[in-house]
Amino acid sequence: MILPIVAYGSPILRKECDDIDAGYPELKKLIADMWETMYASNGVGLAAPQINKGIRLFVVDTEQIVENFDDEDKAKYPNEKPIKQAFINAHMVDQHGEPWAYNEGCLSIPKVREDIHRQPHIRIRYMDEQFKEHEAEFTGITARVIQHEYDHIDGKLFIDYLPQLKRRLIKKKLDDISAGKVRTDYRMVFSK
Repeated sequence: MILPIVAYGSPILRKECDDIDAGYPELKKLIADMWETMYASNGVGLAAPQINKGIRLFVVDTEQIVENFDDEDKAKYPNEKPIKQAFINAHMVDQHGEPWAYNEGCLSIPKVREDIHRQPHIRIRYMDEQFKEHEAEFTGITARVIQHEYDHIDGKLFIDYLPQLKRRLIKKKLDDISAGKVRTDYRMVFSK
């Protein structure tokens, strides 16, 4: 089932989310719905707060990014290892490397894209859908998408990384999103 995306301005997007256990109600269905919602919205990641759930869960599919790389991208990211997986109860262990800029957007903040600096290497501890624990390293675009979705479960948004001046310049757009004055190809829910 395709779920509505929570728009910027909703308090759930600023909440630090809670860990869950294997008994979380209808978890398999929720994850399936998140995948369906993400693809229907043309996203590459989706976190539970974006569908109004305050839990530490997100899904990421960077396969679709990498398969659309042009020659320049292939040269820039030669060792990119794409993934398609769910992350449950994720906790960041390490982030390192020289931060690099990449143009990011967010389904909860439609029509706003900005260059965001993030570190290229991460190590993260998480559980898979069978609640098997993993600790893994990710790099490049995949690390970036994971960091973006991970921020959601910690109550952060990509716009938080922008300088104050840049945030002031997009304030009207953010206010319009909050007020429901934005058109998207997917269903959204607004807090006002």
